[in-house]
Amino acid sequence: MAIRDLLAAARGEIPADLVLRGMRVANVFTLEYEAVDVAISGERIVGVGKGYQGVQEEDLSGLVLVPGFFDAHCHIESTMLTPAGFAELAVLRGTTAVAADPHEIANTCGLAGVAYMWQESLGCPVEMFFTAPSCVPASSFETSREILDAAAVGEMFARGWCDSLGEVMNYPAVVGGDPALWGLLQAASGRVKSGHAPRLTGKDLGAYLLSGCDSDHESVSLEEGLEKLRRGMGLMIREGATEHNLDALAPLVRGHPARWDRCMLVSDDLTARYLLERGHMDEKIRMAGALGVDPLGALRMVTLTPARYFGHRDRGAVAPGYLADLVAVDSLERCGVRRVWKRGRLVVADGKLVEGPIPRITPPASAAHRVSVPGEEAFLLPAPPGARIRVVGLVPEQVVTQHLVLEPSLRNGNAVADPARDLALMVVLEKNRGTGRYALGFVKGLGIREGALGSSVAHDAHNFVAVGMDVPSLQTALAALVASGGGVVAARGRDVMASLELPVGGLMHPGDPRDVAQGLEAVEHAAARLGTPLAHPFMALSFLSLSVIPELKLTDRGYVDLGRGGLQTLFVE
Repeated sequence: MAIRDLLAAARGEIPADLVLRGMRVANVFTLEYEAVDVAISGERIVGVGKGYQGVQEEDLSGLVLVPGFFDAHCHIESTMLTPAGFAELAVLRGTTAVAADPHEIANTCGLAGVAYMWQESLGCPVEMFFTAPSCVPASSFETSREILDAAAVGEMFARGWCDSLGEVMNYPAVVGGDPALWGLLQAASGRVKSGHAPRLTGKDLGAYLLSGCDSDHESVSLEEGLEKLRRGMGLMIREGATEHNLDALAPLVRGHPARWDRCMLVSDDLTARYLLERGHMDEKIRMAGALGVDPLGALRMVTLTPARYFGHRDRGAVAPGYLADLVAVDSLERCGVRRVWKRGRLVVADGKLVEGPIPRITPPASAAHRVSVPGEEAFLLPAPPGARIRVVGLVPEQVVTQHLVLEPSLRNGNAVADPARDLALMVVLEKNRGTGRYALGFVKGLGIREGALGSSVAHDAHNFVAVGMDVPSLQTALAALVASGGGVVAARGRDVMASLELPVGGLMHPGDPRDVAQGLEAVEHAAARLGTPLAHPFMALSFLSLSVIPELKLTDRGYVDLGRGGLQTLFVE
């Protein structure tokens, strides 16, 4: 329906298709509540005020009508759900749009993975604006299935799969003027470019901003966030399943209304269990309010501000001409979702999907190659006399890690895992190209006392990763991953305690999201029996290979610390 065809309903000369009455409307332009009615025809709001008549009318007395929520930065794959499964959970929480970076499946399935995500999203009540993956692989120290260069990015734009550039993670290459990466930036000329600049400050931050990458979701301190705001970045305040930055950054927006149009609340990485039990953007509004942020300001940061950042001028507010993406909540403080309309169509009522499950499409073929699990002798690490070892130090509730150098625990002259020191052996086994290359290292902070955890979710290349306290358990975990093509697993000795297969790219399961959440819960409970105190141990594990995040990481090529020049040795003599 053309906009011009809506004019008669907007003038009140004919009934609108739907009129919502009796509620208060949250105005994100003037940051106030209005006692007005909202008239909708087709997909759009045609009037806000009094005196409208509708073919259908609904009384929302006692509720607050708000714009549909917009997550400005997320990775759908992190939920272990396909786009349809993600939408089934997210829309129940009032989310009607996301800017999703599909670089996870792009690493394991290449362009075919991006095409799949876009195609399945077309039937979803949550609009998914995909950002073209800019770092596949994230760095030269990770092994993805394909290398997506500037030509590939241009193809994603030309085919309509993506409309902006995804987070540009290899910030050293940006700052250093790497020709290939700058060619990729040129391929996105004139489009929004999302940034990724952990701990980048001063002159290097200024150099990074010359690229046009003008947002960031990696700030962890008040000082870092404020500097990025002052230099013109759109600050994405992240609150994910394992990355908790809202508490530290809330002072930036508490009592500072002028910053609400430059700051956004984002999720980045959530699990299906998290969406079910805690929520999505509705939770961000509740949390921000509990931290003293005006709920209307928090609402603006998950509606109008992200919509404007990405150039979607017809969404993010309850106003004439805007798309009728609307949510009725009990209050902004509680943010309990009662109704959701997507483009004027009721899609959620009283906690249930109106039209039932969303259709799935056939996923791309599994990216995992059959590789061999390293034999027992491959795990022997003879320690030079007097040498120390590098250890990845897990930082609770953050994606950054520490670069630790510690005395090794020795057995028969070999460096080994030591549960008494919370020192686990870690292995990364390449599977995207079938080389079977592997690397060994150590990690501290997972808290397991026995057994092993394994996963094919290992940002960003998503090769097989396992951590454990003994070699048989590590081999069992890896063997289960190889046999299934991907998933998460907890093992003790030669026994698999629990596992969840992820057949779509080794990252996602196409089934009912509640079944996937229950499957993950079973594996997490098994991990807890192995000793880990972490609420989301597999998500914590997933970031230990991400080479572009400070400091020390382990990939299939070995230890990597980009801040110290790249590859690092295991032993320090």
